[in-house]
Amino acid sequence: MGSTMDPPGGPYLNLGAVTSPVGTTRLLQLAFGCTTFSLVAHRGGFDAAYGTFCMSAWCFCFALTGLVVAFEFTRLHGCLHLSWGNFTAAFAMLATLLSATAAIVYPLYFTRLECPPEPEGCTARDFRLAASVFATLVFVTYATEVVLTRARPGQVTSYMATVSGLLKIVQAFVACIIFGALVHDSRYGRFVATQWCVGVYSVCFIGTVVVVGLSVTGRAGTLGFPFDRIVVVYTFLAVLLYLSAAVIWPVFCFDPKYGTPSRPSGCPQGSCPWDSQLVVAIFTYVNFLFYVADLAYSQRIRFVPSL
Repeated sequence: MGSTMDPPGGPYLNLGAVTSPVGTTRLLQLAFGCTTFSLVAHRGGFDAAYGTFCMSAWCFCFALTGLVVAFEFTRLHGCLHLSWGNFTAAFAMLATLLSATAAIVYPLYFTRLECPPEPEGCTARDFRLAASVFATLVFVTYATEVVLTRARPGQVTSYMATVSGLLKIVQAFVACIIFGALVHDSRYGRFVATQWCVGVYSVCFIGTVVVVGLSVTGRAGTLGFPFDRIVVVYTFLAVLLYLSAAVIWPVFCFDPKYGTPSRPSGCPQGSCPWDSQLVVAIFTYVNFLFYVADLAYSQRIRFVPSL
């Protein structure tokens, strides 16, 4: 269900949306985010897929944060058919992951201590260094919001603010990394077993997105069955599925009978199937651990569909 509007006769503007610790943190997000992509767009520069991703991440987070602040300040979020607490918690976690990735990727590919050749020169280097610093500050402010809004033991709050809810966002994000590696010449179609792994990643990703979507839209309490139990059962099944992928994928990619244990010497940098297979294997184990942690934490929470 959407958030309820405030009683008639109350103030139209919510000053707490900008003066509370969370509100102040969001204003800093806007300031640091705007500074970051302005520095990059003005003289820092970006190109290729990596630079486009970083700019897209900063602009997306800035735009959505601006909408969150505007809706809370004007109290218009009560008109939306959303569970506002779930939406803001989910977005804060997603923005933390996006900004963290951008804060790593941009300095890695674009920032150097030595000056690039003209016409860029030392000015471009200085702008890139400054953008890297502000990109880190963007990540810090979003992570701070997650810490401030995360559910405390015994606190009645929205599902997405719990550890289990936040882990759902992380699981979906890691799955996107796996998909990116899969489509980058991972040769997953060679064996039925590796195709099974792709099916596992897809099914678990869809299930996680459905859980997040039902929570954010406030539809979880209208399904006619205990949503919290369904989520626990789904998480348990996801653990089993990821366990199978964690065993199958390395065997069919790195065992000498099916694949290559070590990186081929003649494999080109940046377009080597073995690299993609390694990325998939690493993040399969990472997501498996996230699902295990999710299953453990989900035993401690009780779902409140009205928040």
